Amino acid sequence: MTELAARVQALVALFRHVERTRMAGVPVLNAALQVEAVGFEPVPAEPDEPPAAVGVLLTPWFMNLVWLPLQPDARADRVGQGRVRAVGATRFEFIGAHAPGLGAYEACSLASPMFAFPDQAQARATARAVLADLRLAAPPAPPVAQGRRGFLLGRSAVETRP
Repeated sequence: MTELAARVQALVALFRHVERTRMAGVPVLNAALQVEAVGFEPVPAEPDEPPAAVGVLLTPWFMNLVWLPLQPDARADRVGQGRVRAVGATRFEFIGAHAPGLGAYEACSLASPMFAFPDQAQARATARAVLADLRLAAPPAPPVAQGRRGFLLGRSAVETRP
């Protein structure tokens, strides 16, 4: 089993346990849904950060974008703290969390509660569509020539005249 697969499996196991224990009988559960991890893939490493993957975690009570370090991280110092991270060309605020057996991770809510989804297939298709949109490469910006004079005078580009 790969490192990523093991981490995603641990994430799913944690939330299946939460569903059976802390969430049992809570009225916000959509009985047509189950816990599932969708589309987790490694993301480019950020400076001074461990390698991580991003995907969507579906549960009967929420759909979250999850930033999951590829190695268990025992630090709990970021629990409840927001951190802006880029996923593709879009930036999101993720909230730090920590769970025994999983370690630190971060989540960004996409949907909650989940009653708008009649079944698991539609929730999964939505998660995949969100990830596909986010992972599209941003269109490259046209190159801008920056001259010394423009830089010093606060102009963004060199003006050229025919």
